[in-house]
Amino acid sequence: MKLISFSTADTPFPRLGAVRGQQVIELPGTMLDLLRGGDAAMLRVRDTVARTAPTLELAKVKLHAPVTNPGKILAIGLNYADHVAESGMATPKHQMWFNKQHNCINGPYNTINLPSVSSALDYEAELVVIIGNRCKHVPRERAQEVIAGYCVGNDVSVRDWQMRAQTMQIGKSFDTHGPIGPWMVTSDEVGDPHTLDIRSWVNGELRQNSNTKHLIFNCFDAVAHLSQAFTLDAGDVLFMGTPSGVGAAMKPPKFLKAGDVVKIEIDRLGFIENRVAPESAATVIG
Repeated sequence: MKLISFSTADTPFPRLGAVRGQQVIELPGTMLDLLRGGDAAMLRVRDTVARTAPTLELAKVKLHAPVTNPGKILAIGLNYADHVAESGMATPKHQMWFNKQHNCINGPYNTINLPSVSSALDYEAELVVIIGNRCKHVPRERAQEVIAGYCVGNDVSVRDWQMRAQTMQIGKSFDTHGPIGPWMVTSDEVGDPHTLDIRSWVNGELRQNSNTKHLIFNCFDAVAHLSQAFTLDAGDVLFMGTPSGVGAAMKPPKFLKAGDVVKIEIDRLGFIENRVAPESAATVIG
Protein backbone atom coordinates (compact mmCIF):
# COMPACT_ATOMS: atom_id res chain seq x y z
CA MET A 1 0.00 0.00 0.00
CA LYS A 2 0.92 3.63 -0.50
CA LEU A 3 -0.27 5.49 2.61
CA ILE A 4 -0.39 9.27 2.78
CA SER A 5 -1.02 12.12 5.16
CA PHE A 6 -3.08 14.64 3.25
CA SER A 7 -5.38 17.62 3.56
CA THR A 8 -7.89 19.43 1.39
CA ALA A 9 -9.16 22.98 1.24
CA ASP A 10 -12.19 21.91 3.31
CA THR A 11 -10.19 19.97 5.91
CA PRO A 12 -6.74 21.58 6.34
CA PHE A 13 -5.53 19.23 9.10
CA PRO A 14 -3.57 16.15 7.91
CA ARG A 15 -5.47 12.88 7.85
CA LEU A 16 -4.82 9.39 6.61
CA GLY A 17 -5.38 8.06 3.11
CA ALA A 18 -4.32 5.34 0.70
CA VAL A 19 -3.32 5.95 -2.91
CA ARG A 20 -4.75 3.79 -5.66
CA GLY A 21 -3.52 4.89 -9.06
CA GLN A 22 -4.27 8.60 -9.25
CA GLN A 23 -7.00 8.50 -6.61
CA VAL A 24 -7.21 8.57 -2.83
CA ILE A 25 -9.18 6.41 -0.43
CA GLU A 26 -9.97 8.32 2.75
CA LEU A 27 -9.23 6.44 5.99
CA PRO A 28 -10.08 7.26 9.61
CA GLY A 29 -7.52 8.81 11.95
CA THR A 30 -3.94 9.78 11.24
CA MET A 31 -0.76 7.97 10.24
CA LEU A 32 0.42 7.93 13.85
CA ASP A 33 -2.91 6.45 14.95
CA LEU A 34 -2.43 3.67 12.42
CA LEU A 35 1.18 2.95 13.32
CA ARG A 36 0.50 2.97 17.05
CA GLY A 37 -2.32 0.49 16.45
CA GLY A 38 0.24 -2.11 15.39
CA ASP A 39 -0.27 -5.06 13.08
CA ALA A 40 -3.98 -5.37 13.84
CA ALA A 41 -4.64 -1.78 12.75
CA MET A 42 -2.64 -2.31 9.56
CA LEU A 43 -4.68 -5.41 8.73
CA ARG A 44 -7.92 -3.45 9.19
CA VAL A 45 -6.66 -0.75 6.86
CA ARG A 46 -5.70 -3.33 4.22
CA ASP A 47 -9.21 -4.73 4.37
CA THR A 48 -10.76 -1.27 4.14
CA VAL A 49 -8.61 -0.30 1.16
CA ALA A 50 -9.45 -3.55 -0.64
CA ARG A 51 -13.20 -3.00 -0.45
CA THR A 52 -13.53 0.81 -0.57
CA ALA A 53 -13.88 2.96 -3.66
CA PRO A 54 -11.68 6.07 -3.91
CA THR A 55 -13.38 9.41 -3.20
CA LEU A 56 -10.73 12.00 -4.07
CA GLU A 57 -8.35 12.76 -6.91
CA LEU A 58 -4.70 12.66 -5.88
CA ALA A 59 -3.94 15.81 -7.87
CA LYS A 60 -6.47 17.77 -5.81
CA VAL A 61 -5.12 17.01 -2.32
CA LYS A 62 -2.13 18.46 -0.51
CA LEU A 63 0.42 15.86 0.52
CA HIS A 64 2.13 16.27 3.88
CA ALA A 65 5.05 14.33 5.32
CA PRO A 66 3.72 10.77 5.80
CA VAL A 67 4.44 11.10 9.54
CA THR A 68 3.88 14.76 10.32
CA ASN A 69 5.20 14.78 13.89
CA PRO A 70 7.56 11.86 14.57
CA GLY A 71 8.69 11.23 18.11
CA LYS A 72 12.30 10.61 17.05
CA ILE A 73 14.12 11.56 13.85
CA LEU A 74 17.49 9.86 13.60
CA ALA A 75 19.98 10.04 10.72
CA ILE A 76 23.12 8.03 10.07
CA GLY A 77 26.29 9.65 8.77
CA LEU A 78 28.88 8.32 6.31
CA ASN A 79 26.86 5.28 5.28
CA TYR A 80 27.85 4.95 1.60
CA ALA A 81 31.48 4.16 0.76
CA ASP A 82 31.60 6.67 -2.10
CA HIS A 83 30.30 9.45 0.18
CA VAL A 84 32.91 8.50 2.79
CA ALA A 85 35.57 8.86 0.09
CA GLU A 86 34.36 12.24 -1.17
CA SER A 87 34.20 13.50 2.43
CA GLY A 88 37.85 12.52 3.02
CA MET A 89 36.87 10.55 6.11
CA ALA A 90 37.70 7.04 7.31
CA THR A 91 35.08 4.32 6.90
CA PRO A 92 33.27 4.14 10.25
CA LYS A 93 33.66 0.99 12.33
CA HIS A 94 30.39 1.71 14.13
CA GLN A 95 27.13 3.32 13.08
CA MET A 96 27.27 7.11 13.47
CA TRP A 97 23.83 8.47 14.38
CA PHE A 98 22.66 12.02 15.07
CA ASN A 99 19.31 13.64 15.82
CA LYS A 100 17.24 15.90 13.60
CA GLN A 101 14.72 18.00 15.52
CA HIS A 102 11.01 17.53 14.76
CA ASN A 103 10.68 21.08 13.37
CA CYS A 104 12.69 20.02 10.32
CA ILE A 105 9.99 17.67 9.01
CA ASN A 106 8.55 19.03 5.79
CA GLY A 107 6.15 17.98 3.07
CA PRO A 108 7.31 16.30 -0.15
CA TYR A 109 6.63 19.34 -2.35
CA ASN A 110 6.97 22.22 0.11
CA THR A 111 9.66 24.88 -0.07
CA ILE A 112 12.98 24.52 1.77
CA ASN A 113 14.26 27.53 3.69
CA LEU A 114 17.50 29.17 2.61
CA PRO A 115 18.66 30.22 6.10
CA SER A 116 19.18 33.89 6.82
CA VAL A 117 22.34 32.94 8.76
CA SER A 118 24.10 30.76 6.17
CA SER A 119 24.66 30.25 2.45
CA ALA A 120 26.13 26.74 2.85
CA LEU A 121 22.87 24.89 2.13
CA ASP A 122 23.20 21.35 0.80
CA TYR A 123 21.06 18.35 -0.18
CA GLU A 124 21.35 14.65 0.67
CA ALA A 125 19.20 12.03 -1.08
CA GLU A 126 18.24 9.37 1.45
CA LEU A 127 16.11 6.29 1.94
CA VAL A 128 13.87 6.78 4.98
CA VAL A 129 12.67 3.97 7.27
CA ILE A 130 9.43 4.40 9.25
CA ILE A 131 9.09 2.29 12.40
CA GLY A 132 5.76 0.54 12.75
CA ASN A 133 6.04 -1.34 16.04
CA ARG A 134 7.40 -0.24 19.41
CA CYS A 135 10.48 -2.36 19.94
CA LYS A 136 13.67 -2.96 21.95
CA HIS A 137 16.58 -5.40 21.48
CA VAL A 138 15.47 -6.48 18.02
CA PRO A 139 17.83 -9.02 16.39
CA ARG A 140 18.84 -8.16 12.84
CA GLU A 141 16.94 -11.15 11.40
CA ARG A 142 13.68 -9.83 12.89
CA ALA A 143 14.15 -6.15 12.08
CA GLN A 144 11.79 -6.27 9.12
CA GLU A 145 8.94 -7.10 11.52
CA VAL A 146 9.09 -3.62 13.08
CA ILE A 147 9.44 -1.57 9.87
CA ALA A 148 6.09 -0.28 8.63
CA GLY A 149 7.44 1.08 5.38
CA TYR A 150 9.78 3.37 3.50
CA CYS A 151 9.77 6.75 1.83
CA VAL A 152 12.05 9.26 0.10
CA GLY A 153 13.92 11.85 2.16
CA ASN A 154 16.26 14.81 1.84
CA ASP A 155 18.60 15.30 4.80
CA VAL A 156 19.02 19.00 4.08
CA SER A 157 22.21 20.24 5.71
CA VAL A 158 23.59 23.64 6.65
CA ARG A 159 27.26 22.73 6.31
CA ASP A 160 28.95 25.49 8.27
CA TRP A 161 26.59 25.02 11.23
CA GLN A 162 26.91 21.23 10.90
CA MET A 163 30.67 21.41 11.34
CA ARG A 164 30.56 23.67 14.40
CA ALA A 165 29.63 20.82 16.73
CA GLN A 166 30.57 17.16 16.86
CA THR A 167 26.93 16.12 17.13
CA MET A 168 26.00 17.95 13.86
CA GLN A 169 22.51 18.30 15.29
CA ILE A 170 21.84 22.02 14.78
CA GLY A 171 23.18 22.06 11.23
CA LYS A 172 20.89 19.15 10.38
CA SER A 173 17.77 20.50 12.08
CA PHE A 174 16.89 23.89 10.62
CA ASP A 175 13.16 24.39 10.05
CA THR A 176 11.91 22.70 6.82
CA HIS A 177 15.17 20.76 6.38
CA GLY A 178 13.68 17.27 6.50
CA PRO A 179 11.25 16.82 3.60
CA ILE A 180 9.96 13.24 3.32
CA GLY A 181 7.34 11.49 1.23
CA PRO A 182 5.47 11.54 -1.02
CA TRP A 183 3.93 8.58 0.80
CA MET A 184 4.93 5.64 2.94
CA VAL A 185 5.14 2.48 0.85
CA THR A 186 4.50 -0.50 3.12
CA SER A 187 7.29 -3.03 3.57
CA ASP A 188 5.46 -5.84 1.78
CA GLU A 189 5.13 -3.75 -1.38
CA VAL A 190 8.76 -2.58 -1.33
CA GLY A 191 10.27 -6.03 -0.87
CA ASP A 192 14.04 -5.88 -0.37
CA PRO A 193 14.86 -2.22 0.51
CA HIS A 194 18.51 -2.80 -0.38
CA THR A 195 18.00 -3.04 -4.16
CA LEU A 196 16.66 0.46 -4.88
CA ASP A 197 18.17 3.01 -7.25
CA ILE A 198 18.47 6.42 -5.55
CA ARG A 199 19.03 9.68 -7.45
CA SER A 200 18.98 13.43 -6.94
CA TRP A 201 18.81 16.35 -9.35
CA VAL A 202 19.34 20.08 -8.83
CA ASN A 203 17.60 22.18 -11.48
CA GLY A 204 17.46 19.09 -13.69
CA GLU A 205 21.19 18.28 -13.34
CA LEU A 206 21.80 14.75 -12.06
CA ARG A 207 23.94 15.05 -8.91
CA GLN A 208 23.60 11.68 -7.15
CA ASN A 209 23.09 8.27 -8.74
CA SER A 210 23.51 5.13 -6.63
CA ASN A 211 21.69 2.12 -5.19
CA THR A 212 20.78 1.19 -1.63
CA LYS A 213 22.79 -2.03 -2.03
CA HIS A 214 25.82 0.18 -1.34
CA LEU A 215 24.73 1.04 2.21
CA ILE A 216 27.54 0.24 4.65
CA PHE A 217 25.04 -0.45 7.43
CA ASN A 218 21.66 -1.43 6.00
CA CYS A 219 18.14 -0.84 7.32
CA PHE A 220 18.06 -4.02 9.39
CA ASP A 221 21.49 -3.28 10.87
CA ALA A 222 20.15 0.13 11.89
CA VAL A 223 17.11 -1.23 13.74
CA ALA A 224 19.17 -3.87 15.52
CA HIS A 225 21.82 -1.36 16.56
CA LEU A 226 19.55 1.46 17.71
CA SER A 227 17.16 -0.80 19.60
CA GLN A 228 20.03 -2.06 21.73
CA ALA A 229 20.30 1.45 23.18
CA PHE A 230 16.73 2.70 23.42
CA THR A 231 13.17 1.82 22.55
CA LEU A 232 12.10 2.65 19.02
CA ASP A 233 8.50 3.86 18.90
CA ALA A 234 5.89 3.57 16.18
CA GLY A 235 6.26 6.56 13.88
CA ASP A 236 9.98 7.10 14.50
CA VAL A 237 11.85 8.09 11.34
CA LEU A 238 15.33 6.92 10.32
CA PHE A 239 17.32 8.63 7.54
CA MET A 240 19.69 6.01 6.13
CA GLY A 241 22.53 8.15 4.74
CA THR A 242 23.44 9.63 1.37
CA PRO A 243 25.65 8.53 -1.55
CA SER A 244 28.32 10.67 -3.21
CA GLY A 245 27.49 13.80 -5.18
CA VAL A 246 26.59 16.31 -2.46
CA GLY A 247 27.27 19.95 -3.21
CA ALA A 248 29.81 20.42 -0.42
CA ALA A 249 32.16 17.84 -1.96
CA MET A 250 32.30 19.49 -5.39
CA LYS A 251 35.26 21.61 -6.40
CA PRO A 252 34.34 24.36 -5.95
CA PRO A 253 31.35 23.55 -3.70
CA LYS A 254 27.91 23.98 -5.26
CA PHE A 255 25.58 25.05 -2.48
CA LEU A 256 21.86 25.58 -3.02
CA LYS A 257 20.57 29.06 -3.85
CA ALA A 258 17.16 30.68 -3.75
CA GLY A 259 15.07 29.38 -6.63
CA ASP A 260 16.92 26.06 -6.95
CA VAL A 261 14.75 22.95 -7.22
CA VAL A 262 15.92 19.66 -5.68
CA LYS A 263 14.30 16.43 -6.85
CA ILE A 264 15.02 13.11 -5.15
CA GLU A 265 13.71 9.81 -6.47
CA ILE A 266 13.98 6.23 -5.22
CA ASP A 267 12.76 3.18 -7.14
CA ARG A 268 9.33 1.92 -6.04
CA LEU A 269 8.96 4.84 -3.62
CA GLY A 270 8.34 7.81 -5.91
CA PHE A 271 9.95 11.25 -5.68
CA ILE A 272 9.94 14.44 -3.68
CA GLU A 273 10.69 17.88 -5.15
CA ASN A 274 11.39 21.03 -3.17
CA ARG A 275 12.19 24.59 -4.19
CA VAL A 276 14.60 26.69 -2.13
CA ALA A 277 13.22 30.01 -0.88
CA PRO A 278 14.76 32.67 1.37
CA GLU A 279 13.81 32.37 5.01
CA SER A 280 12.18 35.27 6.74
CA ALA A 281 14.50 36.68 9.38
CA ALA A 282 11.62 38.25 11.31
CA THR A 283 11.56 37.65 15.08
CA VAL A 284 8.76 35.29 16.15
CA ILE A 285 7.64 35.05 19.77
CA GLY A 286 4.56 33.11 20.77
